[in-house]
Order: sequence, then structure tokens, then C-alpha cells
Amino acid sequence: MLSAYDEIAEWYEQSFVTGSPVHALALPALLELTGDVTGRVVCDLACGQGIAARELARRGASVVGIDLSARLLEIARRYEEAEPLGIVYRQGDAQSLPEIADAAFEGVACCLALMDMPDLAACLRTVARILQPQGWFVFAITHPCFQLPEARWTGKAGGTVRREVRGYFREGYWQSPNPYGVRGKVGAYHRTLSAYLNALYEAGLTLERMLEPQAQDEVAGRVPGYREVPAVLAARCHKR
Repeated sequence: MLSAYDEIAEWYEQSFVTGSPVHALALPALLELTGDVTGRVVCDLACGQGIAARELARRGASVVGIDLSARLLEIARRYEEAEPLGIVYRQGDAQSLPEIADAAFEGVACCLALMDMPDLAACLRTVARILQPQGWFVFAITHPCFQLPEARWTGKAGGTVRREVRGYFREGYWQSPNPYGVRGKVGAYHRTLSAYLNALYEAGLTLERMLEPQAQDEVAGRVPGYREVPAVLAARCHKR
């Protein structure tokens, strides 16, 4: 199985070491929505190098991390060797996961990865299948209303920050012209907010709560616009 992240795995890992503003917003929101996971059997879906998996394990969950990228899983396992938390890492495609039994998990978390899925409906059906009845699904995505192909910051340096958005209704794969960012390297799939919400419902997942974290302190200092416009949307659902 090949993943676009295999080619950039070490670069991607370094972006976390140096501090990713978007992940600095996404991970706390994700963990707030998962709540108390003590003793719960949880899947970190599209786990990458295991950042969310490790936080969930430190909070008492029994965690299985699944990702398509073999190289990112290698990095995750290096962390596990250095700090054993009992996390099991497995390679798999989040859009199917035939190797995972039905109702295997009490909760599924997915941090900043649904935008990478070519087939969102298949991924969410898989989430519903591997969840136990009334199990929870918590995810964080780049905000579909403000983080999209034709969105850009406007305004003068030191002045009012504005976000200009165009092309919201044009869904599909896109790649940023910025070669130094993750979306410039692997691209993403833009979808409208309603596309996400409808896909959740059709997969048998009911929305409970949403968060749009506002940047503060260090993150706001690095990207002042994130104090004005949300970069991340996080949500908690349960399986009907």
C-alpha cells in the first residue's frame, strides 16, 4: 500500500517538532471532545506518526493506531519504543479496513485526515462499522469554509487581517501553490460543510457537538488571522 505521505514522512515529522499552528489548534479540540477515555478501546484512524494516539494512551485509553503510510508508522513505532504506552500500530486504508472486525472499538479519533480521503463516504461507513453501538467518533479537519483552494489572507502588514474566500462550492482535489506546506506537497480534497454533515448522517453517525478553536498566545502570534477566522473544525458524533 502506498501513501503520498511516504515521500514526505520525515519532513512531515519535522513540521511537528518545530510546531504546526494548525495541529496546535486541532489536537486540544480533539482531546476535549473525546473526554474521559480511561479504560476505553480506541482507534486513532489515519494516525500518522501517532501524536493523537500517544495523547489518548497517556489519558488511559487502549489505542490502536492505523495509517496507510508505512513510513509514518515507522516514526510512530520509534516513539513507542522510546516511551512504551502500549499502542499497537497497524497499516491499513481508512476507506475499507477489511482486517478490522466490526464493532472493534468504543471510540474512533481522526485528526486532520478526512481531507486526505478520496472517498469520504467509504471512510465514514468504515468508521461506523468498526464502532460499537453508541460508540463515539471525534474528528478534526481544516475548516471547510475558510481553508480552501481560493482562500487567501488580505490586508496590510500590521493592519486589519481579512480572509478572502472564493470557489467554496467547487469541490474536489486541489493542491496549494505553496511548495513548503503540506497541502502543497500532498494536496487535499475540498468539500462543503454540508457535504461533511450529510456524509456523517448517511453513514449512521449523529452529530453531538462541534468546536471551532480560536487561536491564542503563541499560535495567534504566528498566524494572527487564526484569532479572527477559525482554521479548524472539530466535532463529536455517535453511532446510531
